[in-house]
Amino acid sequence: AGGCFGVVWVVDSNDRERMDESRGELERLRSDLGLGNAPLLVWANKQDLPNSMTVSAITEMLRLQTLRDCPWYIQGCCATTGDGLWEGLDWLHASTSKIKDLQPLS
Repeated sequence: AGGCFGVVWVVDSNDRERMDESRGELERLRSDLGLGNAPLLVWANKQDLPNSMTVSAITEMLRLQTLRDCPWYIQGCCATTGDGLWEGLDWLHASTSKIKDLQPLS
């Protein structure tokens, strides 16, 4: 009954000032809930804005490259147009399908 097979984390690509806060919250969430090997999809939203950070800059700021215990993927997107949303969901579906020993959190 219920559980967590993956995590979707949405960041505002145009809000540099809150990226450290977002990283801290993501780390706290993963630690407190013991997400283990649950795949992590990060949507870098608002990529349509002229001053938005690149996906690679956000990857560095969130320190995603340090995550060794779970598969992760960052997808640039624009929620208002839908750009990038399906690509992220496709990755998440494929990632959860590959993990045979993935157990839902209760």
